[in-house]
Amino acid sequence: MTTPFRKSALLSAMALATLMACQPAADSTVTPVEIGDATSCALDGMLLADYPGPKAQIHFANQNEPEFFCDTIEMFSVLLNPEQVRKVTGVFVQDMGATDWTSPKGAWIDARKAFYVMGSSKKGSMGPTYASFADKSTAEKFVAEYDGHVMQFDEFKPDMAKLDGGALHDSHM
Repeated sequence: MTTPFRKSALLSAMALATLMACQPAADSTVTPVEIGDATSCALDGMLLADYPGPKAQIHFANQNEPEFFCDTIEMFSVLLNPEQVRKVTGVFVQDMGATDWTSPKGAWIDARKAFYVMGSSKKGSMGPTYASFADKSTAEKFVAEYDGHVMQFDEFKPDMAKLDGGALHDSHM
C-alpha cells in the first residue's frame, strides 16, 4: 500500500529525475554552430540574422544540428519547461560584450557559465530579453547603462521564461 508520504517522495524523485535529464551535460565535444542567413528559430521560424539581441542554441543528444532561438528567453523556456525530456548535450548564448547588439555574430559562450541581465531597457528580437555576457563586470557595465540586474544560469525559474511576446512587460497596452 502506498502511503501519502511514499507517493509524495516518489513524485518528487520523478520530478528530480526529469529535471536532471533536461539539464545540459558537460560534453566538451559539443561546439557552437554559427548562424547563417537562413538559420531560423526552432519555435517561430523567424530568421535569426534579421533581429537584434542575443541568440541561443541548444544541442540535443541524437540530433545532428542544434536548435536555434532568436532570444535567450526562448532558450530558458525550452530548458525549464517541465515537459522537456530530451537530453541536452550543450547550450550556447552570445556574449553581448563581444558582439554588436543590432547584428550579433559569433561570440558563442557556454550558457551555463554566462551572466545574464534581466530587466534592461534593451530589446531583443521578441521585445524584453536577457542579455548574456561572458563576464560579470561587462554585465554590470551594461546594467549601469541600460538598467536591470545580473543573474546566473541556475537562478532562472520557469516563471521567468514565459513566452508572451513581451506583452506582460508592456505597460502601454
